[in-house]
Amino acid sequence: MNACAPHLAPTPLLQQAELALGQWIDPYLGCDLLSAGAVRSLDTTGGQLRLAIQLGFPAEGYRQILAEQLRGHLLAQTDAEAVEIQVAWTVEAAPATVQALPAVKQLIAVASGKGGVGKSTTATNLALALAADGARVGMLDADLYGPSQPRLLGLSGLPESRDGKLQPMLGHGLQCMSIGFLVDEEAPVIWRGPMISQALTRLLNETAWDNLDYLIVDLPPGTGDIHLTLAQRMPVSAALIVTTPQDIALLDARKGLRMFDKVNVPVLGIIENMSLHICSQCGHEEHIFGSGGARRMAEQYGSQVLGELPLDIRIRLGADDGLPIVVSAPEGSLAQAYRDIARRSAARLSLQPQQAGQPQVAIVDA
Repeated sequence: MNACAPHLAPTPLLQQAELALGQWIDPYLGCDLLSAGAVRSLDTTGGQLRLAIQLGFPAEGYRQILAEQLRGHLLAQTDAEAVEIQVAWTVEAAPATVQALPAVKQLIAVASGKGGVGKSTTATNLALALAADGARVGMLDADLYGPSQPRLLGLSGLPESRDGKLQPMLGHGLQCMSIGFLVDEEAPVIWRGPMISQALTRLLNETAWDNLDYLIVDLPPGTGDIHLTLAQRMPVSAALIVTTPQDIALLDARKGLRMFDKVNVPVLGIIENMSLHICSQCGHEEHIFGSGGARRMAEQYGSQVLGELPLDIRIRLGADDGLPIVVSAPEGSLAQAYRDIARRSAARLSLQPQQAGQPQVAIVDA
């Protein structure tokens, strides 16, 4: 721009548009698009308003919805005669992640303090929801004692080895690696801590991940050796906590949340699974495991609830059959619930400072 050119004051229409954009809160980002840095350009010609938006999370299934909602909002809140909106998206790479894993932009850990809360099923459906929105997604099954991703994704057989690297198995579009591909399904993994840590590191680093936006790590329950290995040796961008509403599950979930806090890994939020049951016969709703537990936990620790998922037999059947609900019924309400949580998680991650977690406390290997 010519430094000698006179400064042009913004037009009234442009001022109206900026004010209107500041008042519109995106449901996934949780803030306005200007504050999120998502507005790439905003200009006017006569009575026409032109807006270009660049989201930092996968949005193939959201772009048109966003454009239509914003167009209606701007037409109602400004004097614009016409509004043209372009919405694009891209996933930025976390520098520490691509330095350690050049083929991975972001690494997200999915954890639960307690077993049996549906963490692996939730992780799989969230990964598939991200993929449905256009992202390239991988799944690392880090539950070495009880791997479940091969069954969840309907995969079997040995991964191919090429140039010293294991080729990830492909299930419903996800790149997947699991110890379950390398041992018999019913064979127990009887390893001590150092062997488990070494195996996890090798699964991560010796898999030929192919240009991933997100690598989802399905962690085992608890806060043991695998979690410490993840914190010490892997560039985790952020974590998600899965819990059910009952007190016994929330007690352990709190430990998981505090563990990530101690190793300086941001927790994007809490997902409440099995939040309520809806009777398939009469439609009666019942909170079998209690209600509001995740919200109370989020308030206590300054976190947020990313979504609530029902206890539904279709989710269980899909998991057992290797056809997760996001794949088997993509247009249903259950799949939409997973998509909303996945978008909200990815959107919140796009607002996080992109730096690898560094432990705030010393972690000592026995």
